[in-house]
Amino acid sequence: MRTLWVDAGNGAAGDMLLAALVDAGADLDAVRAGLRGLAVEPLDVEVTQVRRHGLRARYAEVRAPHSHVSRNLADVTAIITAAALPEEAREFALAVFQRLARAEARVHGVDVSEIHFHEVGALDAIADVTGCALALHDLGLLGAATRVVSPVAAGSGVVRAAHGPLPVPVPAVLELLTEAGAPLRSHPAAMELCTPTGAALLATLATDWGPAPDCVPRATGTGAGRADPDGHPNVLRVLIGEAADASGWATAEMRRVDTTVDDLDPRLWPDVLEALRSAGAVDAWCSPVLMRKGRPGQVLSVLADPQRLDAVCRVIFEQTTTLGVRVSPVERRSLERDQITVLVAGGATVGVKRGLLNGEVVTAQPEYDDVRAAATATGRPVREVLDEAARRAGERDS
Repeated sequence: MRTLWVDAGNGAAGDMLLAALVDAGADLDAVRAGLRGLAVEPLDVEVTQVRRHGLRARYAEVRAPHSHVSRNLADVTAIITAAALPEEAREFALAVFQRLARAEARVHGVDVSEIHFHEVGALDAIADVTGCALALHDLGLLGAATRVVSPVAAGSGVVRAAHGPLPVPVPAVLELLTEAGAPLRSHPAAMELCTPTGAALLATLATDWGPAPDCVPRATGTGAGRADPDGHPNVLRVLIGEAADASGWATAEMRRVDTTVDDLDPRLWPDVLEALRSAGAVDAWCSPVLMRKGRPGQVLSVLADPQRLDAVCRVIFEQTTTLGVRVSPVERRSLERDQITVLVAGGATVGVKRGLLNGEVVTAQPEYDDVRAAATATGRPVREVLDEAARRAGERDS
């Protein structure tokens, strides 16, 4: 089974990932054909060989006319949905733009429907996202059992955007990486290293974060950014391999953090758990216990990547009353995951997370927020929409 590792230690952008995938063997003609099928102004992409800080790399340049069209999520969704794309590529591209819209909406404090993407909705971003989706599909990586992304370098300084000067990392990038639980990597470069499009692609792609997984390497690719600074190679790398075992699941070394608390206001526990997930915890939960003298308490348990351990412990110490934690190594085995979008009665869409074992769907869970929004929009009971979304997800694989 195929595996993918993305080295984003020097940043990430849509054109860098696309170039790296083409360098690793993706069919550029198939990417071009898919882009020409989008109902927008004419799009094409040219990939050339360049050098960055002395390293050979590929550079992808989108050929598109200047456009004054302002597109929102509904517009972009309609364009991608109507195009003759492979289903896996279409679902991936839609998921990327949905992530971008959610992040921008949270950053600006507005509803998702009010977001007009500006740079993100520009033709080059549509080309980057759709092109990456097509390249990943061509390489057989959208169904890969393991897709790991390294800690992400975001950069520092100031960048000029549609709303004016913004601090780097720009707010949308931080929002996207925070939502995904992505580890950040410090970097000396005072420039934007990770763009919103790049962050959304990585967050949608990653089934895990960290170093390269156990695999037999089959292909590598290097994609270049536009600039060639003196201080670092402005490149993103991908490694494609075959899983070292045929178990059908990914294995990762994690850390479990436990602490017992009996004097915290119980109303605070939901906020503590949310803060831990925002800090990069893979999971966090509480278990009720009886302590000395029959006092009720909670055992707080957190599962985290070793690189996020300090951040998780800091949240525990700052937001609970504990004086100490217990840390133990654990092995985590996880299914390959993907997300599809299904249409329910009334015209609403619902995202569904799926777990796959050796390529077969073994579990499917609709996104509850999507279900609740669809129920509100259509006037139907939440339970009814939930059942229909789960059923339609099953029909997709029948």
